[in-house]
Amino acid sequence: MNLTISGHHLEVTPALREYVVNKLDRVTRHFDQVVDINVLLTVEKQKEKDRRQRAEVTLHVKGRDIFVEQSHEDLYAAIDQLMDKLDRQVCRHKEMLQDHNHASAKRMDVGAAG
Repeated sequence: MNLTISGHHLEVTPALREYVVNKLDRVTRHFDQVVDINVLLTVEKQKEKDRRQRAEVTLHVKGRDIFVEQSHEDLYAAIDQLMDKLDRQVCRHKEMLQDHNHASAKRMDVGAAG
């Protein structure tokens, strides 16, 4: 798994990097088939003070890319909310892959013969 954490108008400190890695651990624990993760942390020069800090993640998994972004006045709160959204999307993607509601041909043959 490749992990890239970058900052735009922001220096990514070791503490910030560690915080993001610890939060991503929850997502990778649910779904281990992650190929690549790109995290971009941004401080925007907007007049709105409440939405200046933005975090976005692009998660590359086999067959799909998952993109999530979140803005907040506090960067750590934006990362927390971002990881909650990402966790929900990863769980939804995992459920789609493991959807076993369809009846297999093997089971249909067994039911017809009995």
